[in-house]
Amino acid sequence: VSCVLSCLLLLSCSLPSGASMAEPASTNPAHAHFESFLQAQLCQDVLSSFRGLCEALGVEPGGGLPQYHKIKAQLNYWSAKSLWAKLDKRAGQPVYQQGRACPNTKCLVVGAGPCGLRAAVELALLGARVVLVEKRTKFSRHNVLHLWPFTIHDLRALGAKKFYGRFCTGTLDHISIRQLQLLLLKVVLLLGVEIHWGVTFTGLQPPPKKGSGWRAQLQPNPPAQLANYEFDVLISAAGGKFVPEGFTVREMRGKLAIGITVNFVNGRTVEETQVPEISGVARIYNQSFFQSLLKATGIDLENIVYYKDDTHYFVMTAKKQCLLRLGVLRQDWPEIDRLLGSANVVPEALQSFVRAAADFATHGKLGKLEFARDAHGRPDISAFDFTSMMRAESAARVQEKHGARLLLGLVGDCLVEPFWPLGTGVARGFLAAFDAAWMVKRWAEGAGPLEVLAERESLYQLLSQTSPENMHRNVAQYGLDPATRYPTLNLRAVTPNQVRDLYDVVAKEPVRRNSDKTDTGKLAAGSAGTQEELLRWCQKQTAGYPGVHVTDLSSSWADGRALCALVHRLRPGLLEPSELQGLGALEATAWALKMAEQELGITPVVSAKAVVAGSDPLGLIAYLSHFHSTFKNMPHNPGPASQGFPGSSSAVLFLGKLQRTLQRTRAQENGEDTGGKKPRLEVEAKSPSTEEPPAPESGVPLTPPSQPQEAGAGDLCALCGEQLYILERLCADGRFFHRNCFRCRTCEATLRPGDYGQHPGDGYFYCFQHLPQPGHKDGPDPGPKSQDLPTPDENSMPSGPSTSVIPQEGTSPVPNPSQPTRRLIRLSSPERQRLSSLKLTPDPELEPPPKPPRSCSALARQALEGSFVGWGIPVQSPQVVVAMKEEQEQSPPSSEEEEEEEAEETMALDSDTQEALLTFAKNSGTMSKYPTWRRTLLRHAREEEMKRFCKAQAVQRRLHEIETAVGELEAEGTKVEQALRSQSTSPEQQKAQWLEQLLQLVQKKNSLLAEEAELMLTVKLLSLEEQQCEVDQELRGYMNLEEALKTPADRQAEEQLLKKLLDVVERRDEIVRFQEERRLSELASRPGAQG
Repeated sequence: VSCVLSCLLLLSCSLPSGASMAEPASTNPAHAHFESFLQAQLCQDVLSSFRGLCEALGVEPGGGLPQYHKIKAQLNYWSAKSLWAKLDKRAGQPVYQQGRACPNTKCLVVGAGPCGLRAAVELALLGARVVLVEKRTKFSRHNVLHLWPFTIHDLRALGAKKFYGRFCTGTLDHISIRQLQLLLLKVVLLLGVEIHWGVTFTGLQPPPKKGSGWRAQLQPNPPAQLANYEFDVLISAAGGKFVPEGFTVREMRGKLAIGITVNFVNGRTVEETQVPEISGVARIYNQSFFQSLLKATGIDLENIVYYKDDTHYFVMTAKKQCLLRLGVLRQDWPEIDRLLGSANVVPEALQSFVRAAADFATHGKLGKLEFARDAHGRPDISAFDFTSMMRAESAARVQEKHGARLLLGLVGDCLVEPFWPLGTGVARGFLAAFDAAWMVKRWAEGAGPLEVLAERESLYQLLSQTSPENMHRNVAQYGLDPATRYPTLNLRAVTPNQVRDLYDVVAKEPVRRNSDKTDTGKLAAGSAGTQEELLRWCQKQTAGYPGVHVTDLSSSWADGRALCALVHRLRPGLLEPSELQGLGALEATAWALKMAEQELGITPVVSAKAVVAGSDPLGLIAYLSHFHSTFKNMPHNPGPASQGFPGSSSAVLFLGKLQRTLQRTRAQENGEDTGGKKPRLEVEAKSPSTEEPPAPESGVPLTPPSQPQEAGAGDLCALCGEQLYILERLCADGRFFHRNCFRCRTCEATLRPGDYGQHPGDGYFYCFQHLPQPGHKDGPDPGPKSQDLPTPDENSMPSGPSTSVIPQEGTSPVPNPSQPTRRLIRLSSPERQRLSSLKLTPDPELEPPPKPPRSCSALARQALEGSFVGWGIPVQSPQVVVAMKEEQEQSPPSSEEEEEEEAEETMALDSDTQEALLTFAKNSGTMSKYPTWRRTLLRHAREEEMKRFCKAQAVQRRLHEIETAVGELEAEGTKVEQALRSQSTSPEQQKAQWLEQLLQLVQKKNSLLAEEAELMLTVKLLSLEEQQCEVDQELRGYMNLEEALKTPADRQAEEQLLKKLLDVVERRDEIVRFQEERRLSELASRPGAQG
């Protein structure tokens, strides 16, 4: 009893001291207001609690850093002190000079988005007076932003965990826009930034006379204090739709791209927390997932992302034809604004669309999906267009009038509109905010306007190239000074003389710089230029060959000898000149065209018959100009060993060889007799074909020529039969097509180099996803035609549509008049499939559910298994241990935050992965050395997944931009060619100008196609990586079985998988080896490389 009494006495004695720590929160109104301020989750609550805090402390809000110091001095209890410690650590960096770096600088920040608020924080820390105007009155955007490691560390250092306890706990690397704005708003309020809500910036008001300053034009009815506010720095962060006057904006256009975002209510149930996120999966490397989605739901997507935050956030890119077919869009309109306008979108159909996509991606494990509500109380779902993205040509300007200078800077979307799948928006937005604040610091230090602008533009050149991999690894050292962030920094990359047009001393029209680039690319130096230059080059290359006398660019090439000589000069060993004896003109020309394509990467734009007949002189000139632009820098006598040199279309050549290799492999798998390669002199020119060309899709108009045309004739498209101009010609299998006609027979996707095949049975072209497999005679599944959106079932998945479609006229191949009347009936793929479905036998079992995209857990386990010897025997992985050590040293979290993160870790892991992680940690010693090993491994895996997705999306976006640019070049080239062909009476000087313009357009197109081939190699690698992972996982399942338990079928499957794995690895190795050899070749060709 005495012991109990003693304990009670000690407890009662300790209560007052404990109460004394908590007492101020209950008795001091300022403490209560401060706690409310920290925990507020609505914009209005933040503002009202901060006003109450300032009133309780007798502090005037918006007073700059002095206000911050007053609040800090009066709030010194434990909860506040932990926040002051973080802010003081940031403010104590030498670059801010204790808040006296910009004491006399007055700034106006337009826009309270994440980037505008982040810029305001930096300006306030520099000691500038900062006024921020925002047209909205609340934060309501639930959409989730991906955060780079440095942005996570940066926000932690500003006290993000104090304002939002769940900020990036565990492996999370994202946050909703609303939450990000809220926590940054709290920081700027504490730092004394003056904020005005519901005020719209409409323009600048220049100083009316000497001695006055710049003001802002604001709507509606701003307070007098704000209307009369004179500033010398304007930072615009008002979004992509508003860029201050004077800035030049460039549009980057791609193919039509329709994005859809949706937010569902997050009930935070146990079941919901166990559903893994999808950091990103793209069709470009995981076609099987999207094909399964199409079969099951009728939904056709390019990519999909799922993040779990305040809401369940999904974002996806949908195809227009799919939205039309499923009734989401009422009508197809060419104008994008009209296509996606509210009048043309069916809300109910759109809601069903996103529900079905979300259910499929998560296997229905999120339960009943309830839409979150937007600011207007409607379901938070929207369809938007990101076909065009805007990018400012410059990041800053200076205007001066009556001696008053104004520095203007852009940050956020009005500087560069981000491509959302890359997840770069907020990261590069923060970097731009830092760079803009550094510019203001240099401005306040008295640096000249041109010097400040040149430095800012030098930094702007780095922005689009930044990624987590090419910035400083130690994110803890990041600060306002650009040298702490960019490893390769050259602040003099742009000279003051180059930015003179950005300094407006008086009002004038903005001048476009000569260095501006267009999306279609510049004409490379040393272009073909004139016919004379091209003719001289051809004469030089063909000199010395017997019987070859090039005097012009038409008749001299009719016998084929000149073209053979040109190919032989560039690739000796393919043909000896003596072997041309007795070879006809048509045969020699056909051989030269084929060898140039297969051995030099020069795709033909003219047929052998047209060269011999001289019927297409413009086509021949364009074709020869491709040789000149590609090989003009090659030594005159390269020698037999010359393979791949600077300027050659090496990627085009490699993809062409890869295409033919795969075609031969498929033919052998089909049991066809390829007969080996023909002797090179036995290649005959294709005469008028007696074989039926493949018919176009039912939607493609068909106007066959009245006379049988040569297969490969360049003036008519082999599919639609319409006129083909030079820049429109795309050659495949010896025939010419419009680029828009050359599409997959099944999905109608544009076919790109190395990514399609021709089915030997029906003669049609398919993308590899839909190319019929060996033994499948009926072609691929044409895809669903139903208007319904079924909900995927976990136990079964629809194998395809059951509705039949009436055959349409025009889908059968075009008959050739040379054929007899009685002929074989050839059906299109859809017709054959419908015919094959007329059977009385029961339907086969339905397909099992498709594999979902690889989750972070799978990637983590894959990374761990890579460090095992044999099968299931863990060893230490120094790379992983070193990475964890670096992370611990670079950004050691406080013990309080570390405990919170470990406690709040919610990453769902399967038991096998969990066991693998534990085994690895124990054997490598990381469990005791690095307490956060689990989080670190998963975060690294998640970063790798996101990096891969971003790479795929960047490639896909650029491919779309190239396709659009090529289309514009083709349209322009068609006009020039029409002018050349029709204006026979035009002056010779005018014709020469048109021809030179045509050749320039041809070279621009060839340059874009070469870049497209480079990108397609990356696509190949990404796809092969995905295949290797899938095959490897399936193979390990068989190899882990005991030999005694394996059936003959298991052993056969294991052997086939091993063969498939080796094939994939060999193909990957070929591409990697090719890229490395070319890289070394380019290095060797650079000036001074020999030393």
